[in-house]
Amino acid sequence: MERRKFIGTASIAGAMAALLPGETVASTTQSNGNLYAANGSKDRAYWADLLYQMMNPVFTNLANNTLVKNMPVEASPTYDGRKNVTYLEAVGRAAAGMAPWLALPDDDTKEGKMRKDLKQKFLKGIANGVNPSSPDYLNFTKEYQPIVDAAYLAHAFLRAPEALWEPLDDVTKKRVIKEFKALRTRKPWNNNWQLFTALTEAFLLNIGEEWDKEAVNKALGKFKEWYVGDGWYSDGPRFSFDYYNSFVIHPMLVDTLEILASKGVVPKENYDLALKRMIRQVVHQERMISPEGTFPVIGRSITYRNGAFQALAQAALMHQLPEGVSPSQVRCALTAIKKNILGRDTFNKEGWLTLGFCGHQPDVADYYSSTGSMYMASLSFLPLGLPADDDFWMGKPEDWTAKKAWNGKNFKKDYHVDY
Repeated sequence: MERRKFIGTASIAGAMAALLPGETVASTTQSNGNLYAANGSKDRAYWADLLYQMMNPVFTNLANNTLVKNMPVEASPTYDGRKNVTYLEAVGRAAAGMAPWLALPDDDTKEGKMRKDLKQKFLKGIANGVNPSSPDYLNFTKEYQPIVDAAYLAHAFLRAPEALWEPLDDVTKKRVIKEFKALRTRKPWNNNWQLFTALTEAFLLNIGEEWDKEAVNKALGKFKEWYVGDGWYSDGPRFSFDYYNSFVIHPMLVDTLEILASKGVVPKENYDLALKRMIRQVVHQERMISPEGTFPVIGRSITYRNGAFQALAQAALMHQLPEGVSPSQVRCALTAIKKNILGRDTFNKEGWLTLGFCGHQPDVADYYSSTGSMYMASLSFLPLGLPADDDFWMGKPEDWTAKKAWNGKNFKKDYHVDY
């Protein structure tokens, strides 16, 4: 598969042309509609190169025991000082987004070599991250924030068990399990955090470990109470208009219930209903993408950038897109977003993500945001877990709903739902 040719200065272009697994580079992504011919294979090459570029600094350094040494820690001007957790944030969030891609079989293509490289670095890196003697020993035991980012790491294991969990040696597995269970010394806040605990405990159940059924039931009860209708959950007792239904709520609730249903802990109907509600949320997500490939800058955590579309990406990965929304139109919409948002100043000169939304804009970062937090952007890359010959990649380019509507083309009408 042809690798993406980056645009930029002569020196940067030369460096990018020579990109090999293991190297760290800065971004030269441009929002250029003519950068690629309009076909799915070129889109896939662009996604794969971009995800590799984003992931490589994190897992190269973790594998080399140099993450703490080399990762810059840029923080919000209002940062509350949770620096000890930023490294776990980077690892967990990055892993959750790249996991389906790494689950694909090895092959000798350029993309396959990138996948294999990242997979090897992940496996070596996790062994370091849970080794108390390592300089990159990750913080699972202090402060509350590890509740969040352990869950993203657990999500990665669930999304790619054969690639990312099963190959770990027994010592590393036991250490991961110990760290996950150590989280029980702290309780999640009364909002989307309930699902972080639920997903981590569901992972433990899934691998045959003792799990905290009471904590999981509490989370499920809260989100049954917090459903407000038409595919939207309240993030706690009061509704907030932001992207947390996609950053956290729908993907983690659906995947938690899938495990519980498969183990006979809850009726399958519970999972089916959660999935229906996520699909309804995805209708809204797809329609929020403008004809130009932008989306509303609303709510907190906007520096998670394109991670706002995790629910849409997961529905595509699961082949569960809403009726009337084709894989091709989702691919084209998400590609347009990536070209718009992951361009200027998104990466520093060493290849690490910067704080900001469309560029380096640290003033829009929230008080809990630092460099590691930014790796939530990986979550819109989930469809890379679909094979290259899947309809998502091979379908002819197609306009997404807003682009059809604003160009005077026919588009599907929308109505609320009652479930």
